[in-house]
Amino acid sequence: MTTQQFWRDDAMPYIESRRAQQSRACYRAHSHSTLSIGAVDAGASLLQVAGRAEQPLQAGDVVVIPANCMHACNPQPGGAWSYQMLHLDTAWLDALWHEAHGQAFTLGTAHTSHWRDPARYAAFCLLNQVLFSPSPAGVKEESLIAFVSELILPAEQAAGKPPGWLPPLCRQLREQCEQAWPVASLAASVGLSRYHFIRLFRQHCGTTPHAYLLDCRIQRARQWLRQGEALADLAYRLGFSDQSHFQHAFRERVAVTPGEYQRGIGKA
Repeated sequence: MTTQQFWRDDAMPYIESRRAQQSRACYRAHSHSTLSIGAVDAGASLLQVAGRAEQPLQAGDVVVIPANCMHACNPQPGGAWSYQMLHLDTAWLDALWHEAHGQAFTLGTAHTSHWRDPARYAAFCLLNQVLFSPSPAGVKEESLIAFVSELILPAEQAAGKPPGWLPPLCRQLREQCEQAWPVASLAASVGLSRYHFIRLFRQHCGTTPHAYLLDCRIQRARQWLRQGEALADLAYRLGFSDQSHFQHAFRERVAVTPGEYQRGIGKA
C-alpha cells in the first residue's frame, strides 16, 4: 500500500522532508527552488536530468539535485519504489557556509551528485529519523548542520587530535547536563562557527553535541531511577522539553521506558 508522510516545522522554515513507501506516482520534468536531496529505500527508479542521459537508481543511492534544475525521478515501468526526500532552502545553506568561512558559496549552480555509499545513505536516514521524531527544533537543526557539513558542503580534512577545549567542554556537559546548552552558545564559547564546532565535536566524539548531551541526561536518569526517584518530574529536572521527548530519548538508548527500567522489566 502506498503511504506518504511530510514533515515541516515553523521553527525551521528552511527545510521540508518527505517519506514515501511503495509509490507508483510518476512526475513530469520539474524543478525546485530548493536544493533537493533524495535517497532510495527500496525498489528502483530512473533519474532524468535535463541534458543528461537517464540514470538508473537502486536502494541505498543518494542523489543531490541543485535548485532550479529540471529533472524527474520515477519508478521503473510497472514497478514501485520507496524513497525519502529533503528540500533545503539555498539561502539558509549559503548563510551557513558564510558563517563558517566568511564568504559566499552558491549551491544553486552545483552539479547533480549521485552516491552509492552506505555511510551517506545511513546518515541521510538518521537525519530524517531525527526530523520526524519529537526532538526539539534545536536538536533537529544541529543534526541537519552535521549532515550538511559532512556530506553536502565541501569537507575539510579531519584534525589529527582533539582540540584542547573539547575535554573540559564534555566534562561541563556531563556535570551540568540538566542545563540548556544552545549549540550557538557552545560554539561561541570556543570561538568557532556552528559549522566548524559541530564538525569537530562529531569527528572526535562520534556524535553531535546535543546527542552527547542527551546521552548524559539519560545516564543521569538511570542513576536517579535506580535510586528510587519519582518519575513525575524527572523530565523537567533533566531539562527535557516535555515528557514525550524524555520517554522517546530514554527508550532509544535503553530499549525500555523509564517506568519499565525502574521496575526492572521490559521486552528483550
